[in-house]
Amino acid sequence: MRYHLGWVDRHGNPSPNPSSQGKALRPTLCMFACDALQGDPRQAAPAAAALELIHNFSLVHDDIQDEGTERRHQPTVWALWGTPRALVAGDAMQCLGDLSSLLANGEVPAKTAMRVSQLLTDSYLEMIEGQCRDLQFEQRAAIEPDEYLEMIALKTGALIRSSLAIGATIAVDDDDTVAGVARFGRAIGRLFQIRDDYLGIWGDEAIVGKSTDSDIVQRKKSYPIVFAFKHASGSSREELTRLYALESMEESDVDRVMEVLEEIGADKQTNELTTSTAQEALAALGSLELPPWATDDAEKLVEFLASRLF
Repeated sequence: MRYHLGWVDRHGNPSPNPSSQGKALRPTLCMFACDALQGDPRQAAPAAAALELIHNFSLVHDDIQDEGTERRHQPTVWALWGTPRALVAGDAMQCLGDLSSLLANGEVPAKTAMRVSQLLTDSYLEMIEGQCRDLQFEQRAAIEPDEYLEMIALKTGALIRSSLAIGATIAVDDDDTVAGVARFGRAIGRLFQIRDDYLGIWGDEAIVGKSTDSDIVQRKKSYPIVFAFKHASGSSREELTRLYALESMEESDVDRVMEVLEEIGADKQTNELTTSTAQEALAALGSLELPPWATDDAEKLVEFLASRLF
């Protein structure tokens, strides 16, 4: 677990590579929301830790399901120690996350701590449902873009949305405010995943930290692929259908998929969706009454998520 979190190397020595610790987006959003709503971010620290543990348990299991051998510039847990140990490590992280969400140290009311625990559990149940849908999509040729967006709202968006909602819940006892913060979180979640889908095909492998052809090799139905199947016609659609029916893809097959994607403008469309989702996030942010520093930070976050390279 310490290795996956980027704290130590495979031998248990302190990690020399800070990038292996990930972005810590979810715990940061949780503590930001609490602080922005005049709460004490220290009270949100246990919930923030819980969010990071739950997110990372899902990554350990996701790497097993995808047979991914590299994450955050280092080998994945299952690739080093095998599937059984990786499964147990992921399960243990989930348990620790559940426990951490209730560790309020007496600083928040018991009712609030229970509400935080409920929000967290509900969100990772949504996350698991989204993962199930994603796995199902791998066996289907035809997926509607709206179906895909619903899936990522669960798989990726639920935990990001709840990160902000949990921080807000700790700070204020106001359902309308929490709902408004959650709307911003919902848009942020979609923005994060759509940009991730772009980077998964057209990103710089040295910066992203994993192979950028893995999504195609594994025949994952990310947004550019869903768009391609929806809009490709004639020989391009026949070629996509043939390639995605192969038992395994060679480098030349990946290159041909890339050609088809660029022929129909999947890269451009993915960028346009990124831009419109960023605008949606800013509109949701505009409906919130936050101090100027918080609004400024949130706007910078939207800008970063829309243009990030990793």
